[in-house]
Amino acid sequence: MNMSDWQRLTGLRGELKHGEPMSRHVSWRAGGEAERFYAPADVDDLATFLRLLPREEPVLFVGLGSNLLVRDGGWRGTVIMTHGAKRRPSMDRGLIYAEAGVASPKVARFAAQHDLEGAEFLAGIPGCVGGALAMNAGCYGGETWDLVERVLTVDRAGTLRERPKLDFEIAYRQCTPRASGEEWFAAAWFRLEPGDGEASRGVMKELLARRMATQPLSLPNAGSVFRNPPRDHAARLIESCGLKGFERGGARVSEKHANFIVNPGGVARAADIEWLIQHIQRIVYQMKGVVLQTEVRIVGEPA
Repeated sequence: MNMSDWQRLTGLRGELKHGEPMSRHVSWRAGGEAERFYAPADVDDLATFLRLLPREEPVLFVGLGSNLLVRDGGWRGTVIMTHGAKRRPSMDRGLIYAEAGVASPKVARFAAQHDLEGAEFLAGIPGCVGGALAMNAGCYGGETWDLVERVLTVDRAGTLRERPKLDFEIAYRQCTPRASGEEWFAAAWFRLEPGDGEASRGVMKELLARRMATQPLSLPNAGSVFRNPPRDHAARLIESCGLKGFERGGARVSEKHANFIVNPGGVARAADIEWLIQHIQRIVYQMKGVVLQTEVRIVGEPA
């Protein structure tokens, strides 16, 4: 049975691939292959696909791949790419509804179009709603879960559940479910205050100009590599250790922002980036006595 026949019989509407290079799907432009790769058409199609997977199958959810490093040996299991699904937010009884694959900046722009304020900072988060929920992404004084009313999750059996904010423990760059079991974020409802759309667009324009001026957005990168330690900044610590511009195999600590690792030309391997991450941690601890915690996720098998 070929792939198209299998999808027709199962009712799947998304795109299924085998041996898909993850370097095409992560913003660092490095990393190995996914054994299986599925881009669901929408939340219902995602639920159907999960029901068909073996229960022991390792699953990795990816949005824009902007906070992720897949090792050169790849992912031995299935990658689910949510960004190929529904990409537009909508209004639902006064709340903004957005599926996991919607890019965070689109939520900010949609809010401004509807004269709602408080989501402007999402314009500065280079990822999707699912990832923003999973790590409580934030910048410029705002955090994702400050806006969340409730979320939609999906489990291994393809069961969809609405969960209130109280079902999760929220902290700086962390979101931990209070209940046991394996579930993933499928969508969220955001509650915002009435505001002035024009003023919100002005704030977003200012935030984006600040990003352009201070971050190496023209080069492949994964955003901030490390969490800021209490009452300090990872970039300040890295720079004070003389690590700006330090390079390994094409991966380099950005000269523009020390908490960014860039991959000019896309020539670095995932192993080079991971080595550089560990080197930064080692040097900062030796010189400053601070253990830097990674904000990026590192998954997969070494080559």
